[in-house]
Amino acid sequence: MDRIPFGISHLDSVIGGGAPSGSVVLLVGEPGAGAREFMYTSATMNAVARGDRELFELHYGDLHEDAALPPEVHYLSFTDDEDNLRREMAYVLDDDLVSEAADRITVRDFSPEYFQLSPVPREWYLGATTKLQDLGGREERSEVLTALGQYLNEHAAENLVVVDSITDLVAGISDEMTWNDIAMLIRGLGKAAHRWDGLVLAYASRETLERTELGHLMDAADGTLQFEWESGGSKRARTMVVQEFRGVLSQIERENIVRFETEIHEGGFDISDVRKIR
Repeated sequence: MDRIPFGISHLDSVIGGGAPSGSVVLLVGEPGAGAREFMYTSATMNAVARGDRELFELHYGDLHEDAALPPEVHYLSFTDDEDNLRREMAYVLDDDLVSEAADRITVRDFSPEYFQLSPVPREWYLGATTKLQDLGGREERSEVLTALGQYLNEHAAENLVVVDSITDLVAGISDEMTWNDIAMLIRGLGKAAHRWDGLVLAYASRETLERTELGHLMDAADGTLQFEWESGGSKRARTMVVQEFRGVLSQIERENIVRFETEIHEGGFDISDVRKIR
């Protein structure tokens, strides 16, 4: 089975090169625990690998023999434009990595569709003041879930797609967009991804989801990675747990791995230690 690298060197080496192609992976994180940094690193490293192999190998190393790089990297955001995304990535990753990846990550900003029916002033997300003639066309713009589905249909096949984030969709629940709409979209995404043969990463903040809602999302995804803070004495450590993952979890269990300790450095998100059952 072909693997698409996450772009996290130590993790990819443990699981045989990356995620099985055709997977939807849910990243569920406590605030600041590393889920967002995981997304930035994954998108950046896969993009850099296509552009500057020497820089990629400096920060990542050699690709696993079963890993195949995605032809394209797409980053989908409901609230941030490309400039904001690059700024956020620069807080996490080395400037050389961000600069090299910039032209190879296609950023789709869904903020016009996301904010169009909200009270948010138009100039906040489009940079222009609302004009009288604009008001009549508001109902004709694509609804955000429809626009998202159309974009995935056109660009997800064989590629790496990052969806940032399910949290924003939950915050936008209204008469026009219900929780059932979001849950059904993710379930449909899980089915379509097997045909697309790429890799979709979708982020959700743990604090925004009820237990049953998280269960619905986990059931629809092929894998779930949970990012948590763990306290020990006076120190806190970031950890990652593979909650479930078809085609991956059994491999980790054979190695008796129960938890990954993680860190964030100039190369982005990384695994610092592996805890095993002794």
